[in-house]
Amino acid sequence: MVSISTRLEQVRTRIAAACTAAQRPAGDVTLLAVSKTFGADAVREAHAAGQRAFGENYIQEALAKIESLADLRAQLHWHLIGPIQSNKSRAVAENFDWVHAVDRLKIAQRLSDQRPDHLPPLQVCLQVNISGEASKSGLAPAEVAGVAKAVAALPRLRLRGLMAIPEPAGDIEAQRVPHRALHALFERLRADGLPLDTLSMGMSADLEAAIAEGATLVRVGTAIFGGRG
Repeated sequence: MVSISTRLEQVRTRIAAACTAAQRPAGDVTLLAVSKTFGADAVREAHAAGQRAFGENYIQEALAKIESLADLRAQLHWHLIGPIQSNKSRAVAENFDWVHAVDRLKIAQRLSDQRPDHLPPLQVCLQVNISGEASKSGLAPAEVAGVAKAVAALPRLRLRGLMAIPEPAGDIEAQRVPHRALHALFERLRADGLPLDTLSMGMSADLEAAIAEGATLVRVGTAIFGGRG
């Protein structure tokens, strides 16, 4: 059985190769290890192999893991990448470092109101439904500019950028199309004066395409932790 540390090294090698192919420095891309459905021991093993940023989809599962790993709290960066219900926003505001799936101004306002003063601002990305899928959460591209400006003005948040989960595609050229569209939207917001620096796009199957189109953070689970039962 391949260890988590070996899988992490393989993913880092993939990221470095993709950066080289895109003529980008390897340090441009942050690896977010998606640890949903895997226990605290798996996170601890990844931490021992040098990983610091972890992504979780399910709030209750994540809170239990954060508590189990309290001894490492200062060293770990916890990112919520799944949806947020209004009744869970306080737990998110109080426990996470990043939120990637903000898709409504109402949720952003709740997160800002509920972020404790003793913590640094909550780092947030807006989720964009870049492929226009009926089954996906996220803002329509046309809605993003207005919401982004409103979120950027909230006091306890820092708007960092955009996140998307594009529709799966079979080859790298097809995979690049939605990532290119998200990058173009990102650059329009920057041109309008928003100081964004994060494009959260690309997963185990399409990280090369995402990096080719400007991803600054890739969310990788299966290639690090293995298949989910």
